Amino acid sequence: MKNQKINRLVPALALAIGSLTLAAGAQAQNAMGATSDSSLYSAGSGYVGFNAGRSRFNGPSGNGVYSNDRNGNAYSLYAGSYFNNNFGLEAGYNDFGRVNRGGGSTTANAFSVSLVGKLPLGSSFNLLGRVGGSYVRSSVSSAADSGVDAGTSNKFDLSYGLGAEFAFNPQLSAVVQYDQYNMRYVGGSRERINATTVGLRYRF
Repeated sequence: MKNQKINRLVPALALAIGSLTLAAGAQAQNAMGATSDSSLYSAGSGYVGFNAGRSRFNGPSGNGVYSNDRNGNAYSLYAGSYFNNNFGLEAGYNDFGRVNRGGGSTTANAFSVSLVGKLPLGSSFNLLGRVGGSYVRSSVSSAADSGVDAGTSNKFDLSYGLGAEFAFNPQLSAVVQYDQYNMRYVGGSRERINATTVGLRYRF
């Protein structure tokens, strides 16, 4: 029960902190009378991106007789658009890979829609944040005596993340991102998947 309360509080705190930080950055820019990267993300501008990296599954390990891998390969495809120089919307598909667990394997993927924010720290460097909802699908196969429930589960839950962006030019930038997704396995266990990825983003 305590962990569930913490899991509910963390996204809310992340959203509040991120919103305050972005608002403070926007006010500071207005006070200076200029926005350092208005050419990169003006209102209505869009972008597409591809990231790849590593995921970490958190979940029941069963009776411990079988291997319980935690890390898999992750990638994401996403697209977004900004309302103004600080806020926008983003939609994406995330694949968290496959891990061996309970004498079988576990896979997960998600479709996400998020509110995204950006805090410019120069003409080519931004801090990034996002919070939103994800439809996460998990699929588990396992040995009968493993203590790990087999089956598929689909659940809509919260997701959020932080990142940084370095622009090579007005169209192309490199991105590093850390994201967390809440999900459920068969049997009702509410767990997290973390993904640390790097990639490229193209603006248009």
